Amino acid sequence: METQEMSPNTRIDLASGLMKNYVIISMGAGLVPIPLFDLVALASIQLKMLHSLTKLYHVTFSDNLGKSLIASLLGGLLPTTAGISLASAAKIIPFSGTAVGMASTAVLGGATSYAVGKVFIQHFEAGGTLLTFDPKAMREHFAREFEEGKQVAKDLKNAAKNATQKIVPQTTPAPEATPEATPQT
Repeated sequence: METQEMSPNTRIDLASGLMKNYVIISMGAGLVPIPLFDLVALASIQLKMLHSLTKLYHVTFSDNLGKSLIASLLGGLLPTTAGISLASAAKIIPFSGTAVGMASTAVLGGATSYAVGKVFIQHFEAGGTLLTFDPKAMREHFAREFEEGKQVAKDLKNAAKNATQKIVPQTTPAPEATPEATPQT
């Protein structure tokens, strides 16, 4: 079905589904225990998401323009992007640093991907293209979507954790042997 033939609601549902998949993939990239590799992977995932959205909306895609638009959006949230970098760097610290860094990077990476997706979906729905996108004008909207994205990412993380707990059988410790229960030989 061509995008132009789709109802706006159908198109938005498809775009939102695409975005959600990329948010989940972004969160997975945050779980990679290698510092900085996760940030490179996250940037690639967000660029691929933008490419997928441009295909859905029949908007001409440019790799270089897409990179610079995403970077410009993220640059508007400097404390947040610094937070992702610090969370990634925390993975250098064995055990607790790695665990905290992975959890933080997963949530923040998912939130930034959510915000990038929401902002571009809105822009494309209004008939915009990559060439007409103004990152400075979208920074406030991006910041609001990022805050919402943090909650979405936390909810997805909890849903995955709950699903895993239902799949993995819970083991119960074996009863301790008592002297009365131990056979005498």
